[in-house]
Amino acid sequence: MTTNDNTRIDKWLWMLRIFKTRSLATEECKKGRVKVNDTDAKPSKEVRIGDTVTVRKSPVVYSYIVKGVPKSRVGAKLVDDYLENITPEEEYSKLEPGFMAFQGYRNRGLGRPTKKERRTLDEFRDSAID
Repeated sequence: MTTNDNTRIDKWLWMLRIFKTRSLATEECKKGRVKVNDTDAKPSKEVRIGDTVTVRKSPVVYSYIVKGVPKSRVGAKLVDDYLENITPEEEYSKLEPGFMAFQGYRNRGLGRPTKKERRTLDEFRDSAID
């Protein structure tokens, strides 16, 4: 840990390997996919120790508690020293292959569904939810 108590949210997300590049972290903040303490975060938003950071990476919404602010980008093994992952298990279940089956998956190249195909898909979705 460092004596530095705060830094920009886009820089923090990049340093802790949540996003591959800092510019990608900045874009996600601008699009409203990053929240700090349940409020939308601009890229310049300061993040402090104890803050809750929520990142929406479709289809999962990840949640973290800030435990520290590193001086520079850290190795993958050191990430846990600076954040606590509090993402619920229900969110991770969205990554399973079976979950995507209920989203109306269609093979590429088939074009738009016809009216009959759409009705069949809607019936399937409704029966799967019940």
